[in-house]
Amino acid sequence: MSIRNIAGFVGMAGIVVGVAATTGPAAGAAVRPAVRAVAGCDVLQPGASPVAQQAVRAACSQLGVWYSWGGGHGPVPGATYGHYDGQDPASKDDGKKLGFDCSGLVRYAYYRATGRDILNGTADNQFHTGQAVARFSPAQGAGPLLPGDLLFWGRGWVHHVAIYVGAGQMVEAFQSGTHVRMTPVRLGGDYAGAVRVNGSGGGGGQPGQVKYWVNTFADAVGYREPNTGDAQGVLNKGNNYVYCKVWGAQVGSGGQYNHWWLRTDLDRTYPGKNGRGAYVSAYYLSRWGNDEARDVNGGPISTC
Repeated sequence: MSIRNIAGFVGMAGIVVGVAATTGPAAGAAVRPAVRAVAGCDVLQPGASPVAQQAVRAACSQLGVWYSWGGGHGPVPGATYGHYDGQDPASKDDGKKLGFDCSGLVRYAYYRATGRDILNGTADNQFHTGQAVARFSPAQGAGPLLPGDLLFWGRGWVHHVAIYVGAGQMVEAFQSGTHVRMTPVRLGGDYAGAVRVNGSGGGGGQPGQVKYWVNTFADAVGYREPNTGDAQGVLNKGNNYVYCKVWGAQVGSGGQYNHWWLRTDLDRTYPGKNGRGAYVSAYYLSRWGNDEARDVNGGPISTC
């Protein structure tokens, strides 16, 4: 991978293959009819949701399209002309190449599948998306993955994303000078894990999802992930809603502790951070015991 892939992607690096992409449906439109995949690139194993299968076929339809740095990030998802990334000499002609970078391709694939622009942003944004319904660590490898799952690379800052198509294969927009391609999954290096996107194209910690009401006994700092590594802001003490829970790092004091983390929207966001879909430790719940996470009525909170 080029220097640009390592340090200059601004989170948007990717792989582009295929002919020029067509624009997707208008925002809010119904799911598109099935996209015809390029021969040999298709949903290669069972189990994926219909939306995920559509996303795979949309990505496969772009095999051979140019990688173009910044491509795919126009007002409407689809191939666009890119630009020089400021580091990689191979990207100097990207302004003349109609195509995608890695996150632009992923954005387009799920736009074609859902009719909604649910993955706009960089590879790092997509890794931390509120549309995630399951996450897989690097140690889990490709075993639990299904077609349509998104694979990510980067340590601390995620710089690359690809779409799993099954049978150990993925589609990616890799770097300038190449085309969108299907290639074997790479699990070494700085592979950061995978994310499964909500098969309905909605929810995942976004407004409109089912909310569970809880009570917190103190202001709680919210983090980007279920650990204490990247503070995003503060959830105020009192009555709050949460979307779901996930197991993570232990937080506690004295004999009180909790490994559950609650996905929610913060009341106060730190400068330059994102308070939507952050994680707050269930340690701050006013009731229940160690490693318990329930709503105000004692009801269960769904896992993320």
